[in-house]
Amino acid sequence: MSVVSRKVFCATQPWWSFTMNRVRQQIRIARSHDQVRLAWAECGSGPVLVKASNWLTHLQHDWRSPVWRHWMEFFSGRYRFIRFDERGCGLSDWDVEDFSVANWLLDLECVVDAAGINEPFILLGISQGAATAIQYAVKYPHRVSHLVLYGGYSRGWGLRSERELEHVKAVLQMMKLGWGRDNAGFRQAFTSRFIPGGSHEQFDWFNDLCRKTTSGENAVRLLQSRIHVDVSDLLEQVNVPTLVMHARKDEVCVLDEGMFMANRIPGAEFVELDSCNHVLLPDEPAWKDFCTALLEFTGQPVDPADELQQALTRRESQILSLLREGLSNIQIGARLGISEKTVRNHLTRLYRKLGVRSRTEAVVRTLSVSSE
Repeated sequence: MSVVSRKVFCATQPWWSFTMNRVRQQIRIARSHDQVRLAWAECGSGPVLVKASNWLTHLQHDWRSPVWRHWMEFFSGRYRFIRFDERGCGLSDWDVEDFSVANWLLDLECVVDAAGINEPFILLGISQGAATAIQYAVKYPHRVSHLVLYGGYSRGWGLRSERELEHVKAVLQMMKLGWGRDNAGFRQAFTSRFIPGGSHEQFDWFNDLCRKTTSGENAVRLLQSRIHVDVSDLLEQVNVPTLVMHARKDEVCVLDEGMFMANRIPGAEFVELDSCNHVLLPDEPAWKDFCTALLEFTGQPVDPADELQQALTRRESQILSLLREGLSNIQIGARLGISEKTVRNHLTRLYRKLGVRSRTEAVVRTLSVSSE
């Protein structure tokens, strides 16, 4: 394991906004080996990044949520981002008989095949998704270009400590008693561990997500399936570049579990994030550290000015430079030897890429980026 110090990138606005402007996701259905309907989605462009499923997602609600939205925007702004709701929750089938750990890998295989990915891709495992991602990387090392594990574990609660096991037993009992009730207190006990640094809006949304995403019975069965999972024997067999990131004060999965994986995966990089949240929130420095580490590890530009330059054509870059000089459309056309109509067409595409509506906004946006 190598511990990596990452430079913190700070911006006054989300620095993926140039590519993430009104991106639409496409949701499709795949059939698992046992005919369970698995809902999966893709959006964005660039290197392929596949996220293994993790606890309680919803392909539609996550996109609008104050807890997960910034994750969706960041990934889809930089990558061809593919994710899916695990069996029993979200837009996937709720009426499922088999929630066993064996299906985690099989369902991921199903979605990857359905997406028609024909190149090595980045595989992201968050929380329990780390165990699935590890299994996939060991089975298909030629398919995985980079393995990224965040807030994850290779050993379930029942294999880590008696204290954690007792806690999850208490949570299971609360789920059985009150998951579907209007009183959010039953779900709040769970939410408070995932985002202890969250706002009232984020707490309320996460509480509501619990009920919208799955039934109380399924929530219990999903959590039970995580108690005794163990893929620790596979860690030393991982043979792809691996980055492990973990929040220092994570209450859902303690830091030691992240270090345990990083110490046993050959050549793994480890980044400790200064946060108490299992799901990193948009306004905390740890979120920017996470993004920077991921971009550097996967070979993507970290500087937004570099990203902007890559997104523009040569002609668009020339026109943007002349906009900064204060030239009119007619003057720009004369300088470049093109018609005013052609200038307007280029400006339309340029504004779309920048996510602005006028030349003034375009100049302000690009100047703010270049100064960061």
